[in-house]
Amino acid sequence: MTRHCIGHLTAWRRIRQPRGVSWLSGWPLAFLFATSGFVASSSICCAQVFGTRVEATSCSSAIGGTVTATNISVSVVCGIPPEKVDELVRDAKRPLEELTTQQRETIALLKEKLDLNLGQVRTALATLGENDIPPERLAAKLVEIAERFKALQETASAQPGDNPKIAALKADAQRAIEAGELARADALLADVETEQDRAFDRFALNKAETSARRGEIALTRLRYAEAATHFANAAAVFPAGSAHQDKRINYLNREASALFQQGVELGDNGALLSAIERRKRLLELMPRERAPLDWAKTQHNLGGALVVLGWRERGTAKLEEGIVAFREALKERTRERAPLEWATTQTHLGAALQRLALRESGTSKLKEAIAAYHEALKEQTRERDPFEWAKTQSGLGNALSNLALRESGTATLEEAIAAHREALKELTRERLPLDWAATQSNLAADLLRLGQRERGTAKLEEALAAYREVQKEYTRERVPLRWAGTQHNLGAVLTALGERENGTAKLEEAVVAYREALKEFTRERVPFEWAGTQSSLGDVLTALGERESGTAKLEEAVAAYGEALKERTREQMPRGWAKALGSQGVALILVAERRKDAGMAKTALSQIDMAFKMMRDEGMQSAADYEAQLAWARAIVARLRGQRDAQP
Repeated sequence: MTRHCIGHLTAWRRIRQPRGVSWLSGWPLAFLFATSGFVASSSICCAQVFGTRVEATSCSSAIGGTVTATNISVSVVCGIPPEKVDELVRDAKRPLEELTTQQRETIALLKEKLDLNLGQVRTALATLGENDIPPERLAAKLVEIAERFKALQETASAQPGDNPKIAALKADAQRAIEAGELARADALLADVETEQDRAFDRFALNKAETSARRGEIALTRLRYAEAATHFANAAAVFPAGSAHQDKRINYLNREASALFQQGVELGDNGALLSAIERRKRLLELMPRERAPLDWAKTQHNLGGALVVLGWRERGTAKLEEGIVAFREALKERTRERAPLEWATTQTHLGAALQRLALRESGTSKLKEAIAAYHEALKEQTRERDPFEWAKTQSGLGNALSNLALRESGTATLEEAIAAHREALKELTRERLPLDWAATQSNLAADLLRLGQRERGTAKLEEALAAYREVQKEYTRERVPLRWAGTQHNLGAVLTALGERENGTAKLEEAVVAYREALKEFTRERVPFEWAGTQSSLGDVLTALGERESGTAKLEEAVAAYGEALKERTREQMPRGWAKALGSQGVALILVAERRKDAGMAKTALSQIDMAFKMMRDEGMQSAADYEAQLAWARAIVARLRGQRDAQP
């Protein structure tokens, strides 16, 4: 299993300073697409994707060891720059003789390094193009496909009991695989299945293996849903309780893994639901007393699927169920019996607890998450597994950052910064540029928070410089959503700097940054991120409106908060709803004061009052700040009413 850190999404802002009182606010949002250090009006934990491992035997030094079927950040593949691989992918359908000399030389190098023949290399490149694999994942997927080819080649084509026709079809299929003609190989094996159906009883085992072989071909072509169907067909050959129960369970496991990959990589929630159902069924087929470690592994895998889906859905039911599954796994995955597996489950448990904590008030879940990360680090040492150690350090940093948001002082925040700096010792820009960018974003988010709690602008300037560096890796063309997250982060830092400087230049830059983020953070695509950016845009527009005459910027702020409230509803996100509603009330009462509109001021006062009561009930630190806002707002309403009543 491997984990991917989705970075912090946190920002604070000052709405107003009545009588010298400054106040800060933050908001949570769900951002699971990729690692990023997106700073929004709250924070998000280190998301850990629970993917299927494929151990690389070719080009492993070029990608840092383990290749996952979900995502990995690499700079080269087999010594070939990624842009050269991308070029070959685009030209994969062209005849070989039409390729340039350099392209043919690159293909020859791939043949040698991946240990494939020409047809297989061309097929692998064409498969990458057909599946629209993004540039940063070409290397990992190319190695994954190469490993799948080797698995196909290592399996004997003929089996005892094959009649001559089936043996001939299998031999043809094997030759097609060796030539890289996967579609033809699949068609030939489909013919084999047809022949085997005619003598099912005699060829049951053989037929199941043929279906599973088709599943392996589908995995090689990155067609996970098709693979799941083939593995399900293989399992269906054997009735429940048959003499071949172990084979049936093996095929069901492979089906669940393929469904999980379909769900994680392609955003298919239906596939995730199916993976969850299959893994629950497997727990019944493999009771704890019969195979305790296999049972624990299935509990761990079940927890992974539940948490991924739970983070995508509203509510907390699946997140809580995933945490239960991880705790069950730890009953057999003990430190004494399986130390590395124990540490892996502890890390996944920490990530799940963080996610749950972001949807709840209080600090108990965050403290549990921090404890789980510390447990994992007892076995995941830098010497034993530097990358896993670094990713767990980053997850620990995120949990500490989230805890710091709910505490006063800077001690916990400084611990978080230290953890992120530790992670960057192994997650270097040269070795893993995207993982480096994600951790750098997390560090920048913490520097922003620390800068907002300290005097001066040194930490804020450091955060701004860090985000500028992240922009060099998170480009809009390469990773559009992460680019948008970084644009949002820049807006947050620029807002904080602008509030401490005379003039409006930094605040106006922040407005531009937030509007850029909204080009990719659309409501249809990522509704929570869209709402968070709208709310942050409202914050900086309010700050600008306070420094300008007239009401234009304040009215824009009111509109931006209104957009945010379309997704930040009281039922789905009570804390975010309270902040957006209260912030809109502050902007609205400023408009009312300048227009001398008592009715509008009364409406604004009502919003601030509702926000305060929700924050108070949720135990939010910002409740005290809103209580001060209430006194200020009541004074404005009273004054405007007096002016209105005094009119003839």
